[in-house]
Amino acid sequence: MYKDPSETAARKRRSPVLPRKLLAATALAACSLFSCATIAGSYEDALGAARLGDTSQLAGLLDRGVDPNTVDAQGNSLLILAAREGQLDTVAALLKYRPKLDYRNPAGDSALMLAVLRGHDAVAQALLKAGAAVNHDGWAPLHYAAFEGREAVLDALFAAGADVNALAPNKATALMLAARNGHIGVVRRLLALPQIDLNALNDTGLSADAFALQNNNTDIAELIAAERKRRGLRPPAMKVTID
Repeated sequence: MYKDPSETAARKRRSPVLPRKLLAATALAACSLFSCATIAGSYEDALGAARLGDTSQLAGLLDRGVDPNTVDAQGNSLLILAAREGQLDTVAALLKYRPKLDYRNPAGDSALMLAVLRGHDAVAQALLKAGAAVNHDGWAPLHYAAFEGREAVLDALFAAGADVNALAPNKATALMLAARNGHIGVVRRLLALPQIDLNALNDTGLSADAFALQNNNTDIAELIAAERKRRGLRPPAMKVTID
């Protein structure tokens, strides 16, 4: 079959170009893989910096484009990690990048909740100043403060509008939790609030004073009973569930 010499020559001229195209594509792919590895490393570095309080490293990573809402394998955001560990400077730096302030991890905990739980009062104050939510479904910051006896942060939570009668998933109020765990200082502060509900019952049918008695906190039970009497309230009817 006849072949046009010009076509053959053109093919010869084009043939050396193919390897260069393949090389370019391979290099591009390798570059992409390298970039992905770099980005993955940056995210891991950001998580570590948040936990350890390496504020300058974290700020540098965020400036280079790391998402301030990055989460770890357990669903904890950078803000949650820093707050949980009491890293005040890191929390303050993170807030400048406008992370999701009220993001809650799969366990239902926000940065504020974990700061309160761990007793990191300065971190909790910073988050409250930034506008962190104090009321939401499930467990709330005040529940954690009452459960752990974090008396120092109560005023800030009250000032932020915390619902003092909010129910936890087990229908416990802050007063019940403080009474159960023997935190008499928190109990006194809660009893001083005119809106506190003295007759609420948890999911086992116990009031705050009954819950206190169940855990041998007789002094707290007496305080609650005395406040109920002072307000002219009758004790609630106990609900007893028999299996």
